[in-house]
Amino acid sequence: MNTMITSVHNPRVKRWAELLTKKGREEQGRYLVEGIHLVQEALQAGCEVECIAYALDKPLPGELQAYRSHPCEWIAVSEQVLKKCTSTQTPQGVFAVVAKQEAEENVLWQQERPLVIVLDQVQDPGNVGTIIRSAEASGATAMILGKGSADLYNPKTVRATMGAMFRIPILEGDLVPYLRQAKKRGIPILSTGLEASRTCYEWDWRKPVWFIIGNEGAGVSAAAAAEVDEVITIPMLGKAESLNAAMAATVLLFEAMRQRAFSINNL
Repeated sequence: MNTMITSVHNPRVKRWAELLTKKGREEQGRYLVEGIHLVQEALQAGCEVECIAYALDKPLPGELQAYRSHPCEWIAVSEQVLKKCTSTQTPQGVFAVVAKQEAEENVLWQQERPLVIVLDQVQDPGNVGTIIRSAEASGATAMILGKGSADLYNPKTVRATMGAMFRIPILEGDLVPYLRQAKKRGIPILSTGLEASRTCYEWDWRKPVWFIIGNEGAGVSAAAAAEVDEVITIPMLGKAESLNAAMAATVLLFEAMRQRAFSINNL
């Protein structure tokens, strides 16, 4: 179905613009995906794309031509509408409205060898998005975003994932019940800290494991730390005291990938 909207005062446009806020996303159960690449990724991943808006005065991007038969609404919109409904300073001329689809909790317990990354009040959307991207790239089996972490559907988070959020199970909520359930099932819980006696390179990442990345400034919360089985450290040769949350998570994730997929025992 093809439609045209040119006025920023159109009721649909006002509803789309509300999705730039967390309140709007929560009330509508929808979010925005901006840019050609991310819209394409959402379509390829089978997300519930409700409509795709594209620039009225330009041809539909070639990357999206193959999806014209997709059962969603295609809407040509004015430049003013694009600017009102996107968060980037230079809109790429296309955005999609997508329904939220959170993973089911049972995905955590159906994994034979889970590698789950848990974010404890990681507040920067760029960090959260980067960690999601690293998690998907390194073969993590799931992610949990604890309360107080950046909104998964914040446009900045979505952009930073580069489409990875569509390909890895992600759950949100209070961390402690999840952590306790994992412990009951015999899955060790890790976190990082300078006081650790064992490095991340000494841990056997080939076995089931969950690990927690804490807040950028305060680290792992007391409630989550109480569920941790072991604290490990990321060794550094330079004088830096620590890495930021996204960098630390990436180091751990790719060490896990190395051991799981590329260690001599797996070749």
